[in-house]
Amino acid sequence: MQHTGEATEERPALLGGKPVRPEGPPSWPPPNAEVQAALIRAAQQGLWGRYTSEEADALTEELASFFQVPHVILCASGTLAVELALRACGVAAGDEVLLAAYDYEANFLNVHATGAMPVLVDVTAHDWQLDPEQLLKAASPRVKAVLCSHLHGGIVDIPAVLAVARSRGWLVIEDAAQAPGGRLGGRPLGSWGDIGVLSFGGSKLLCAGRGGALLCHDARLAQRLRNLLRRGPQEWAPLSALQAAVLRPQLRHLSSATHYRTLQVSRLRQSLDPHRGLRLLATVATADTEPAYYKIGMDYDAERFGLPRGLFVAALQAEGIAVATGFRALHCNRSPSRYRAATPLTHAEAAHHRCILIHHPVLLGSPNEVLQIAQAVDKIYRYRHLLVSSDLSSLGNNGSL
Repeated sequence: MQHTGEATEERPALLGGKPVRPEGPPSWPPPNAEVQAALIRAAQQGLWGRYTSEEADALTEELASFFQVPHVILCASGTLAVELALRACGVAAGDEVLLAAYDYEANFLNVHATGAMPVLVDVTAHDWQLDPEQLLKAASPRVKAVLCSHLHGGIVDIPAVLAVARSRGWLVIEDAAQAPGGRLGGRPLGSWGDIGVLSFGGSKLLCAGRGGALLCHDARLAQRLRNLLRRGPQEWAPLSALQAAVLRPQLRHLSSATHYRTLQVSRLRQSLDPHRGLRLLATVATADTEPAYYKIGMDYDAERFGLPRGLFVAALQAEGIAVATGFRALHCNRSPSRYRAATPLTHAEAAHHRCILIHHPVLLGSPNEVLQIAQAVDKIYRYRHLLVSSDLSSLGNNGSL
């Protein structure tokens, strides 16, 4: 229902009003003079045509210093890095790997690629990260490793995961693809596990279109990883010299960018009305703990807000906000023969139905730009009854226009 005297353009953009961000979401990666200079330098040196380069060597050293690990192995993608980590941990056919039931689907498929069975563990109620208290309930003699991912601005309680794993002789793979620059207890995320994994995909905080890295403290595990990447005298899935060149200036600014994103998320948290059923999942930063924000996870209560999740997401997208529904939980719409679940997956089921993700590029904008998210939410809330009554039912069950 339109309020008396209210202009049509003040309605949600999905109903013909003017979008909060008419220009749409910020692009990624943003213009970067240092990256451009690095590419020009690499081209002038002819690095685009070489098998090896000092750029890759320098990036390896700089990652080792940043993440406080002695061994860094570069590779062609973060997904490949997870599979290599599993194989280096000795995971093979007939084994089992514990992972959260709410996680990136490629991690589930990587376990199957080794011939092993994924064992799904429930997540915590408050932030939908892997719940360490559920690990022992899923134990079996076949378990070889735990694969845990820091997701959506949250942080897995990795010390608790390690304590359980050490008691059972399991190795821990820490997937920090969404969390480079984050810290827990003063230590970089990605440096806690037996093997840490980074991704340099085109949407990531450290971006090279593709690429990944493995972080390792143990020399024997590191050598296994190198051996897995070798085919004779060369690596079969390397990171290119040009990718290494563009990553180095980004790494130099990662800490400052992380701090700025933290401030922006704090502004967003303060600007959202807590009574509308929209709760940020992100870990609150402290002196020695700071999450990274590749996606900002939100717990969306459709009943309290008054709109189906898909319709809410579509309305936000129409306002120029880069937002989507969360991951599909790994047990949903999948044959039970493809996994083992030792306990009910109650909270993972909730994440499957309730999670909403805001993409990170807006966090590097001005304070006003991040507040536009709250402005868009306010507008949609005011007109929620009109949105529900409009002929938009086809948008109510999905997260895209």
